[in-house]
Amino acid sequence: MADIKMTGNMKVKTLRAEFKKAFGSTLRVYNGARFADDDATLASIRAEGAKGGELTVRGNMQVGNFEDKVKELYGIKVQVANADDSALADNGITISAAGK
Repeated sequence: MADIKMTGNMKVKTLRAEFKKAFGSTLRVYNGARFADDDATLASIRAEGAKGGELTVRGNMQVGNFEDKVKELYGIKVQVANADDSALADNGITISAAGK
């Protein structure tokens, strides 16, 4: 099972591509109420006061726990969707299961 590392200098499009490749599910990244610009870095859209840092994402993490951890670390809202991005994944399943 693949892992990915999230860092502040990572671009949104890179994160989304690595997430899709590693887990098969789609990652939606928001900047406020809108989707984040693909060329923005995570640090540039990070909420004021968020500590940032590095986060290792594993496929066996529950969707809800992952979304909460990103919000806590970066102050960024993310949502995991299914492989074709047609529906949001249930928070109780793993990230890998969301891509199947």
